Amino acid sequence: MRFFGVAFIVLTGAAIVFAAYFESIDNKYAADRDFIAYWAAGQLLDHGQNPYDFQAVKALEVAAGRNPESAMFMMRNPPDALFIALPLGFTGPRMGMILWLFVMIGSLLLASFMIWRLNGSPDSLFHLLGFAFAPCLACLMNGQCGIFLLLGVVLFLYLLSDWPYTAGVSLLLCALKPHLFLPLGVVLAVWAVFKARSYRVLAGFGTAMILSCALVYVLDRHAWSQYAQMIHEGGALSEPIPALSVELRSLISPGTVWIQFVPMFAACVWAVWYFWTQRSNWNWMDQGLVVLLVGAVCTPYGWLMDEAMVLPAALTGLYRAAASRRSVWPLALFAAAALAELMMNVPIKSRYYLWTTPAWLCWYLYASGRFGRRPTSATG
Repeated sequence: MRFFGVAFIVLTGAAIVFAAYFESIDNKYAADRDFIAYWAAGQLLDHGQNPYDFQAVKALEVAAGRNPESAMFMMRNPPDALFIALPLGFTGPRMGMILWLFVMIGSLLLASFMIWRLNGSPDSLFHLLGFAFAPCLACLMNGQCGIFLLLGVVLFLYLLSDWPYTAGVSLLLCALKPHLFLPLGVVLAVWAVFKARSYRVLAGFGTAMILSCALVYVLDRHAWSQYAQMIHEGGALSEPIPALSVELRSLISPGTVWIQFVPMFAACVWAVWYFWTQRSNWNWMDQGLVVLLVGAVCTPYGWLMDEAMVLPAALTGLYRAAASRRSVWPLALFAAAALAELMMNVPIKSRYYLWTTPAWLCWYLYASGRFGRRPTSATG
C-alpha cells in the first residue's frame, strides 16, 4: 500500500507538471524544435509529395510559425525511418508535438523499466535517473528521436533470450540512424553465423526492414533517390558537428569527407576482433554494451541527443558499481556536467560536447571492472 501510495502521488504530480507544460505548447513552439522536421516530412508524405524537398519543408515550417530567417530543420533519416513521421501527417504542429512527447516519455519509461529488469530488478530507483540523463532530456526538449534509438537497443537486449525474432524486429528502431550502430550490426551478423538459431534475430530485422521499405514504396516510390539527392545537396557532412570523427577530419584535411568515416571503419574491424576473442562467453549485456559505446564514440555523424542510446550502459554500470562497492562519483560528475551544459543552453553544435561519448565509455569500463579488479556482475 505504501508503494502504491507513493506511486500515485508521483504520477499525480507528474501529470500536473506535464499538463501545465503541454498547455504552453503552441504551433510556434513546435516549429522551433527539431520535431518540426518530422512533422513536415509526415505532411508531405501523407499528401504524396517528396518528404525531402527543401523548399516544401521550409514552406511548411514557416506556415507553422518558424521565423523565415532561421535555418530550417530537415529530416535526414533514411526512408526506412519515414514510418515514424507518417502519423504526424494527420495532425497539426501543436497536437503532433504533444503526441510526439507522450510517445517519447512512454518510450523512456518502458526502456527504464526494462533496464531495471535486465539488471535483476534490484531494490533501487536508479532506473528513473534516465529522466535526468542529459541526452534523454535533450531529446524531450528538442523533439529528437534519440529515445526511439534507446528503446530499440533495450527491446533487443530484453527480448533476445526468449523472443529472438521479435528482438530482431525491434532493431528497426536502430535503423532510424544506422551509422550509430555499424559496429554492433557487424558483430550481430558475425554472431549469427556462430550462434545456433540466432538466424531468427536477422530474420526479424529483415522482415521489419522489408515491411518498412514496402510501406515507403507505396507512399513514395522515389523516396530513396530523393533521399540521396537531399544528402548530396544538403551539406550534412559539412556542418560543425560535435563528433570526434569530424575533429579528426578538420585536423587532417577539412575538405576530405572520407576521413570522417575512418574511425567507424576501424571500430567495425575492432568489433569483429573483440567478438572473436570473446565469442566463447559473449554477453550482449556486457561485451555488447562495450561495442555499442565504441560505436557512439566513433560515429561519423552524431549529436548529444543520439547518446540517449547509451543509457543502458550508463545505468548497468551504475548497478554494477553499486553492487561491487565501486565509487559512483565518476558517473555523477559526467552526468552533472552534461546536464549543466544543457541547462545553460550551450549550443548543441558546440565542441563542449565532444567529451561526452568518451566519458560514457570510460564510465562503463571502470564500473564493469575493466580498470582494476573485475567486480561481480549484478546480473549474474
